[in-house]
Amino acid sequence: MSTPRLALVTCADFPDLHPEDRPLIPALAERDIAAEAVIWDEEQVDWSAYDMVVLRSTWDYSSRREEFIEWARSVPRLVNPPNVVRWNSDKHYLQALEDHGLAVVQTTWLEPERGYDKRALHNRFPAREDFVIKPAISAGSVGAGRYTATDANSRRYAIEHAMRLLADGHSVMVQRYMPKVDLHGEIALVYFHGTYSHAMKKGAALTDVGEAVSQEGADVEEMESYRATPAEIEAGQTALAFARARIPGRSLSSRPLAYARVDMVPAGGGEPVLMEMELVDPRLHLSLGRHALARFADSLVAELRMGPDAANIDLA
Repeated sequence: MSTPRLALVTCADFPDLHPEDRPLIPALAERDIAAEAVIWDEEQVDWSAYDMVVLRSTWDYSSRREEFIEWARSVPRLVNPPNVVRWNSDKHYLQALEDHGLAVVQTTWLEPERGYDKRALHNRFPAREDFVIKPAISAGSVGAGRYTATDANSRRYAIEHAMRLLADGHSVMVQRYMPKVDLHGEIALVYFHGTYSHAMKKGAALTDVGEAVSQEGADVEEMESYRATPAEIEAGQTALAFARARIPGRSLSSRPLAYARVDMVPAGGGEPVLMEMELVDPRLHLSLGRHALARFADSLVAELRMGPDAANIDLA
């Protein structure tokens, strides 16, 4: 019996995988899986030669989303699958989840085709407290900026930021800044096949009011290990199950995704609300969870053995 081959998909910026993911190759070798790093947009790659293809550090796709989705649709045995990639690579999924009743960070959406002038944007920004502006399609916090509603200069910078994004054809998110983040940070919970693995915490990413995060900061994410509470773990699982039933091509009868990361922040009363759900190629920070590398490797082996999930249909 031949050794299964597995492609760990990356981008040209990390041809040998991001350092966080490199230990996966020997971990999978211990499980009799031959894994290697492969760049997603290299034309000569024969993807059919692999028994399974796993998205890991494809972090340049946000500027080429449609091309990336077409590529994903062409790849057999992609993990996580193409319907998930399409749904999760545009943060409008947060609106869909909120519309169905899930607690998410309060967001106002600005669409480029609406042709907003500066006054219209001013009227759509919060009247009090800080708020965040960011594009609906981006890598991490790139393109995001924090502004103060009651400061005239900060508000002007926010208008200019939104105008630039809209002029470039981006949908824009205006989110209320969650002040408890400054004290408690953001929590990231990792799940493999729906089972909690480990959690991390990071401090506030947008500490500089009036400055947007540049592309150069895209691969920087300072995390520390975090002991999640039962309530936080349950909130993350609830959010995943909620999404699972609403992603096109998936239902509660389909199996849980091989990997998922749920980022949450505390609301005013301390209850966790969804900031973001990362299902395409999240940073899993495996070194911060005890035995997390082994759990992830085991989840990929299980996914390989289970074969394709019939629920993962490709909806164009």
